[in-house]
Amino acid sequence: MTSLQDAAPGQVSFASDRLRPVRIWLYGLAAFVLLIVVVGGITRLTESGLSITSWKPISGTIPPLNEAEWLEEFEAYKQIPQYTYVHSWMDLDDFKFIFFWEWFHRLLARALGLVFLVPFAIFLFQKRLSRDLAWPLAGLFVLGGFQGALGWWMVTSGLTELTSVSQYRLAAHLTAASLLFVALLYVARSLTPGRVLGHVAPFHAVTAVLLVLMVMFQIAAGAFVAGLDAGMGYQTWPLMDGAIIPKGLFVMDPAWRNLFENALTVQFIHRGLAYLIVAYIGWLIWRRHKDGGFAGVHGWLPRIGLVVLLQVALGIATLLASVPISLAVGHQALAFMLAGLAACYVADLRRVR
Repeated sequence: MTSLQDAAPGQVSFASDRLRPVRIWLYGLAAFVLLIVVVGGITRLTESGLSITSWKPISGTIPPLNEAEWLEEFEAYKQIPQYTYVHSWMDLDDFKFIFFWEWFHRLLARALGLVFLVPFAIFLFQKRLSRDLAWPLAGLFVLGGFQGALGWWMVTSGLTELTSVSQYRLAAHLTAASLLFVALLYVARSLTPGRVLGHVAPFHAVTAVLLVLMVMFQIAAGAFVAGLDAGMGYQTWPLMDGAIIPKGLFVMDPAWRNLFENALTVQFIHRGLAYLIVAYIGWLIWRRHKDGGFAGVHGWLPRIGLVVLLQVALGIATLLASVPISLAVGHQALAFMLAGLAACYVADLRRVR
């Protein structure tokens, strides 16, 4: 693997690149995770996430096949607070719609395990994976399983007392998904053969890692916005509730609860983090332009900057349009892509010789 990474561009043939199938597989896994995130976003926005009130890892892959089975599932849903206080108007056809999205989301999550395990076993048999690579990949499989467990833990928060899932558990679920997505892209990019050109100092690595962490932190903040439906209020920009800094940010006691439970404060934090990321990437681009331009590995920076601007524009449009599903899901997906681009930049910085 080292010899491949040290080779000059153009000197590595597909025949000698034994890790090429592994990279394709990892990129495919990352795309699959992103698909699950998109379907999960639709599930949340259509209020479908609590429609299946039990966890059946094997038998749950098959949806109800007859009227009696559908009525049994519907009756189970009628026992939870969301139906009583939010969806009591639903008939069986309405229930089938929300059931589909939650079932499809869970089906994709189950399929991810197979999409990982089967190629992983084949690559081990073919001896394409060294021990130093196989163990981290096994760790990613464990992370994927943990992500699934977090999903059910999140669902259980809305089955007894709440009419939706806990925003804390939603944030944990989405943040774990972003960590898995970023890790898959980072490992895949790290296995790319050939040299990466450019001057790299410790400053570049530290600031790039910080960018990844900032974007992932913003994804978590966005989950709190989603969990509280905070985007359904204060739908103006750049002012919020008629001011740059609105009143009522810390009306809850103790004060820390406002950071996670006050819809006004949660949305204000999400906006503030967006401004901070824009300023930070702008500063990185300015520094790189001043220090020698964007040749080689630092060509990632202007691309990341463009995606940041697109993400901000999409976030504003989502808010002003009262959070339509298409824009909201696109906003969430683009956030993951932004984190992935930043992770690839970090990986390439480490590949510079």
